Amino acid sequence: MLPLKDMNPTRRFPFLTYTLIVINVLVFLWELSLSPSELETALTSLSVVPARVSADPFSLDSILSVIRSMFFHAGWTHLLGNMLYLYLFGDNVEDRLGEIVYFVLYFGSGFAATVAQIAIDPTSTIVQVGASGAIAGVLGSYLILFPGVRVKGIMPLRFVSFWVEWPAWLVLGLWFLAQLFNGTASLGAETSDGGVAFFAHIGGFVFGLILTQMVIHFYPQPPASERREILYQRARRNPAF
Repeated sequence: MLPLKDMNPTRRFPFLTYTLIVINVLVFLWELSLSPSELETALTSLSVVPARVSADPFSLDSILSVIRSMFFHAGWTHLLGNMLYLYLFGDNVEDRLGEIVYFVLYFGSGFAATVAQIAIDPTSTIVQVGASGAIAGVLGSYLILFPGVRVKGIMPLRFVSFWVEWPAWLVLGLWFLAQLFNGTASLGAETSDGGVAFFAHIGGFVFGLILTQMVIHFYPQPPASERREILYQRARRNPAF
């Protein structure tokens, strides 16, 4: 399923989510302005190269390379897919957690994703880029906070597609299972271009689950019935939903 809309209005403007989207787009436009050789040099020197980071993981350059890598993308499909998921699910997570915890969630998930992917092959010299790991943490958080929210999207089946509506726990649960399956299948496979960093997705998602579970443990959420009523009140104020 390709999710396109969630039935989950927000109370506040998602400033941090939209800021992250804008930065990602601007960085990608900068990438497009470079020649192929300039882009290759920039990505190699500024983003994560597992062999280099694993050799000196706690250096300032390694830390900065992880942060910079979260804003680079390998193409339009990579960028648009990531920004779609961030746009759909990030606003509600930011709304529930607040900007500070959401900031920690996003970048913490990005670091966890990088560690998970490097752990699979710490000697790799293939550049690792993309916001996927950080956004996976947002998805994990959404699964904990809004498991029953309805998500609408397109289900492609060979030559036709269907408009479907599933609960978030099913959409995100199937997404995570797909990462596990593809990640396991990719073990031992040799690729020259890097492919998809499935274990980065897994690491980020798990970090998001754990951090959000800790947050709601120390800062209990309203009862389920009250959360549903809040959602209905928001929907009444936003009839488009």
